[in-house]
Amino acid sequence: MTTGLLLRAPDLTTLSHVTGRLAATAAEYDRTGAFPADGIRAAHEAGLLTATVDERYGGPGLGVAGTARILHALGEGDPSVALIAAMSLTVHHRQAVRPHWPEELYGQVLAEAAGRPVLLNHVRVEPELGSPARGGLPATVARRTATGWSLSGRKRFATGVEGLDWLLVWATTDEPTPRVGTFAVPGTTPGIEITHRWDHLGLRASGSHDIALHEVEIPAGNVVDIAAHGVGAEQDNRAGAALHLPLAALYLGVARAAQRYFHRFAHERVPANLGHPVARTERFRRTTGEIALRLDAAEQLVFGGAERVDAADDTYAPEQALGARVLADRHATEAVGLAVRLLGNPGLSRDNPLERHFRDVQCAPVHAPQEDIALLAIGGRALDEAGRADL
Repeated sequence: MTTGLLLRAPDLTTLSHVTGRLAATAAEYDRTGAFPADGIRAAHEAGLLTATVDERYGGPGLGVAGTARILHALGEGDPSVALIAAMSLTVHHRQAVRPHWPEELYGQVLAEAAGRPVLLNHVRVEPELGSPARGGLPATVARRTATGWSLSGRKRFATGVEGLDWLLVWATTDEPTPRVGTFAVPGTTPGIEITHRWDHLGLRASGSHDIALHEVEIPAGNVVDIAAHGVGAEQDNRAGAALHLPLAALYLGVARAAQRYFHRFAHERVPANLGHPVARTERFRRTTGEIALRLDAAEQLVFGGAERVDAADDTYAPEQALGARVLADRHATEAVGLAVRLLGNPGLSRDNPLERHFRDVQCAPVHAPQEDIALLAIGGRALDEAGRADL
């Protein structure tokens, strides 16, 4: 499909400007928990929300490495904006890799996205089921109607739902032989109710509310993907592993923002009994080195892995991408924790950004697949390779 559109290509050399715009409003959005409209607008104006739209549709066609750079910059400015943007970037990336949207519907999405921010997100997690990464069928039901489908059910953690143009709802059909599919629901469709507002330690402006769908009706052409249970409709942690590298980069961006504040504090803090900045003390220099070591190593893993994915390097296994994310998340959370511990009370005070960065980075390990699932896949591959080598 060729849309005839030409979406703006982002200039990755100017990402620091977008980071600065987001950072200017991040604290206020964190305080209020309001939808971060200013930050989303800044990302759109820079061409970041459609950066992964494939060239065949008139998009820039950025790969995993470019996406990681974008989310790193957005995460450094405001990780709530970054996470909302990540959802749209992931949807477009999946379409680029494996076209599965109805052509007319995807063309409509892109036509709207050329002129304004258009946000999309997969809405999958449910109260009873938990994360789809652990298997199971969704309890949300899609029933046939005379003109299409009617969806009813409950979903959790619908990131950015107040600003979403399209909710990609994972549901089970009510057919004699049930199928599982993804149904595109316009965000303004009657019957979508926020049932519990997001009140979280970190990423407070991400608006990851719980919602209910009350007989939400959509046209027949709004089926994005549908298949028998177990035939491509469920989440594949290995096949989607490369998409987790940009998510790891997002939280490394948070850690870099924390590192910058830590450096500034070290140069500006001059205790009366010391007579010079604490940056000159051995204690601060040692911790500064530890933080830099962790973040530098993590970024090499994430960005290096992303480049190998884009290069279609057959020697780079999905489990390696999962492992890079696990280590990057560990290093990011530990690095920020080191800064907070060394600063003591100032590090936990709400009148400086380090406290907010500390809260935000705690969200890194919660995204699916969680660490135990990732380690299971990594360990399984290692043992399988060892077994083959012994034969």
